[in-house]
Amino acid sequence: MHRPRPTLENVARHAGVSRATVSRVVNGSTKVGEESREAVRRAIHELGYIPNQAARSLVTQRTDSFALVLPEEPGRVFSDDQFFPGVVRGVSQELEAADKQLVLMMARSPASRERIERFALARHVDGVMVASMHGADPLPPALAGMGIPVVCNERVPGPASLPYVGVDNAVGAALAVEHLVRAGHTRIVTVAGPQDMVAGIDRLAGYRAALGEARLEAAVAVGDFTQESGAVAMRDLLDREPRLDAVFVASDLMAVGVLRALRRAGRRVPDDVAVVGFDDMETARYTDPPLTTVRQPIAEIGRRLARQLLRLAAGEDIEPALVLPTELVVRESA
Repeated sequence: MHRPRPTLENVARHAGVSRATVSRVVNGSTKVGEESREAVRRAIHELGYIPNQAARSLVTQRTDSFALVLPEEPGRVFSDDQFFPGVVRGVSQELEAADKQLVLMMARSPASRERIERFALARHVDGVMVASMHGADPLPPALAGMGIPVVCNERVPGPASLPYVGVDNAVGAALAVEHLVRAGHTRIVTVAGPQDMVAGIDRLAGYRAALGEARLEAAVAVGDFTQESGAVAMRDLLDREPRLDAVFVASDLMAVGVLRALRRAGRRVPDDVAVVGFDDMETARYTDPPLTTVRQPIAEIGRRLARQLLRLAAGEDIEPALVLPTELVVRESA
């Protein structure tokens, strides 16, 4: 005998709550107490209730899909840089827990940005997260101007003011330099990150501020957060500053290239040159020697991005900035 499909009313009776409460839980509203939310979830599981997605979309004007936009080349995103997989993992975990779908999109050209604008304007997603922005990227403010909920990873340079989730890059860089100063190093150079990205700009500012406090002179070479750029920048610094005794590198991936360049130049780490990175990626534990680095909570950045966007899309007021702390992880390279 065919069993009738459970309805919202069945779930409400089973959970001992109102139909409106069940509807709020099913539609992802955060304005439900945890006890009632859990009762509804339990009733849904026990009854085998399956929401009618088409009907929900018509009523709520929602797709239950959220986009993560990465303004990078696909080759960079899917390389050995562990930042992007970490952020995607955190976003996915949070959206999955909320029964939402992730849409991953690349936006490295004007044509791809226009395509994303059309996609979002057609309401194929309920909100957009943007990570790894370069310069005053026009996409986030354009999307927000269309009334689409937007949350960014790092603040948006320029006049636009959009909610963001980031880390205290300047303080993290200062922690690295202060550690090197305490160890007695006096010629501390840096391989900075790209200066069209907030992370690169702020980490360089933190390096300069800490050196200023110690009354030491700065020497800077700029990379692009890749291994090869780290090696090239380190060779440049060795040519310009042959007496250098320490280097702060603005990313672990660049630090891998720095270690390689130092080894080829006959400089021992940490005996001749101490090295501190930034990120604390998995790679940092397995370099030779293991890398002292500044840890940023990469997966947590993704989780917070998704959490903030879910709240914003549900009509809640959210904090304009969530700045997560960094910490120094001391290993054998410094």
